[in-house]
Amino acid sequence: LTLAVVLPQRNLTYPWAWPRVGPAVRLAAAAVNSRPDLLPGFTLGWVFGNSEDRHGVCSEMAAPLVAVDLRLAHQPAAFLGPGGVYSAAPVARFTSHWQLPLLTAGAEAHGFDDKSEEFGLTTRAGPSHRKLGELGVQLHRRFNWTRRALLVYWDERVDDRPYFFAAEGLYVQLLTLLNLTVRDVVFRDGGNFSFIIQEIKAKGR
Repeated sequence: LTLAVVLPQRNLTYPWAWPRVGPAVRLAAAAVNSRPDLLPGFTLGWVFGNSEDRHGVCSEMAAPLVAVDLRLAHQPAAFLGPGGVYSAAPVARFTSHWQLPLLTAGAEAHGFDDKSEEFGLTTRAGPSHRKLGELGVQLHRRFNWTRRALLVYWDERVDDRPYFFAAEGLYVQLLTLLNLTVRDVVFRDGGNFSFIIQEIKAKGR
């Protein structure tokens, strides 16, 4: 049995980068192979594909191309990674089409919660932003915050947009509270902070 690993090869800004995850994959494969009762008649191996582009960024273009290459060359039984939202989404769509499971430590975005179609075979081992949203709902109930919620977050729109997706998880879950008005304020590097403060004053009351 072959496990296809699609992760950033060198970029340690990602918690799921290969230098961090690789030792665990090696240990897990060795542990499985040392127990003949776990997969009788099979040996677990793995192949690696780099999800980084030429700039070292986990890429929504590189990751699916690598996944297709690994699928054609090695016929893996499952995929591990990628973790970034934009790189994991197309790979998860492919693995769902191939009827293969995908395990990821990332893919925190709310959209991955939909298991009815394209993400039905995706399993997240890490946190999800839906859980963050559920915490927000519980806080509103606990403190009886029933009228208005304001989400203020940073969004450059040039990276993996972690703050946008975190805010999305809160936004979607807070909308489940009846009669609660939810607003958002986005700011960027070099933004007009006086305007942002006025927006907070206007929308937060």
